[in-house]
Amino acid sequence: MPDGAAPVLDVRDLKTVFLTRSGEVHAVNSVSFDVRPGELLGVVGESGSGKSVTMMSLIGLLPSPPAEVREGQVLFGGRDLLSVDADTLRHIRGGRIGFVFQDPMTSLNPVFNVGFQIMEPLRTHMGLGKKAARDRAVELLELVGIPDARRRLGDYPHQFSGGMRQRVMIAIALACDPEVLIADEPTTALDVTIQAQILELVKELREKLGMAIVWITHDLGVIAGIADRVMVMYGGQVVEQAPVRELFGNPRHPYTRALLKTVPHVRGERAKRLEVIQGQPPILGAPPDACPFRDRCDHAFDRCARENPQRRPVGHGHDVACFWDPAHDG
Repeated sequence: MPDGAAPVLDVRDLKTVFLTRSGEVHAVNSVSFDVRPGELLGVVGESGSGKSVTMMSLIGLLPSPPAEVREGQVLFGGRDLLSVDADTLRHIRGGRIGFVFQDPMTSLNPVFNVGFQIMEPLRTHMGLGKKAARDRAVELLELVGIPDARRRLGDYPHQFSGGMRQRVMIAIALACDPEVLIADEPTTALDVTIQAQILELVKELREKLGMAIVWITHDLGVIAGIADRVMVMYGGQVVEQAPVRELFGNPRHPYTRALLKTVPHVRGERAKRLEVIQGQPPILGAPPDACPFRDRCDHAFDRCARENPQRRPVGHGHDVACFWDPAHDG
C-alpha cells in the first residue's frame, strides 16, 4: 500500500435509515472512513452492527423504499456517488467497484451458465465483443483457480461446489478490473478448508492486481491474517479504527476488547471456556444520543448515558469513540 496515497474511496458522515411500519430504524449513524489503493480494510462487528448496510449504502444496493440514505458523501473518482444518476452509479458499481456477496448460490442466477454471467459485465461495461469477452472470462476463471476453465464456462451454478461458486463470484467482481473490491462475509458459508483457500486467493489477487479491498466479517481470526487496518462497528457506527497490529495489541474500546476475548486461543495451556458479551445489541429506533454500548459495558459511567462519544485519536492511525481511558482506570 503506497504510504500517504490519496484515498480511492472516502466516506463521510453516512446516515441510512429504514422506514418500517413501526417507525424509522437508524441503521447507519454518521459513519466515516476511507480506503487507499492496495489497502485491505477489515470491517468487523456482530450481526446488526451496520457493516453490510453501510457498504450497500455506498453503491445503491439497498431497496428504496424502505431504505433511505439521509446524509453523507461517498467520494470516488472525484464524484459523490450519492449524487450521481442511476445509470452512472450502475456503470461504476459494475465496473470500477466490485461486490462479492455472502452466499454465491443466491447471488448467481441459476438459469444462466457461469460463462454468460462473467461475460455480461465485460460486454456491458467494457464493450467487449463475444469472442473477446469469452477469452477474458476464461482468464478470470483461471485467475481464481478453477481448472479446465474454458469447458466450465458452459456449466451452471449448481454444477459447482460452494467454494468454486464463491470463486466464480470473485471472478465476476474482478471482471472489469475494479479499483475497489467489497467482500461481504464471502467465506462465512464455506467450510474451514475452503475458507482458507479463498483467503489465500484474495491475498494473491490483491498482490497481483493492487486493488483496494473492504472485507466485511464477524471473524476476527480472518481479519488478523489479511487486513492492514480494522474498523470496528457497533450500533450502526464506528467505535474504533486502527492498524491491525495496533488493534489486536492495544484495543481501546470496551466492545473491541470484549470481541477479542470471544476468540479462541491455542497456546498449549488448558482450554478455557469462551467468554461471551452479555446483553443484546441496541434497538436503533432513533439517532443515538448516548453511547450505544453502555448497557453492556463494564466501564460505563454517568456521561455515557447522556452523550454519544465522538471518535478521538489515541495513537498513530488509531481512533476510538469512548469516554473511558484504560490508562487511567482505577
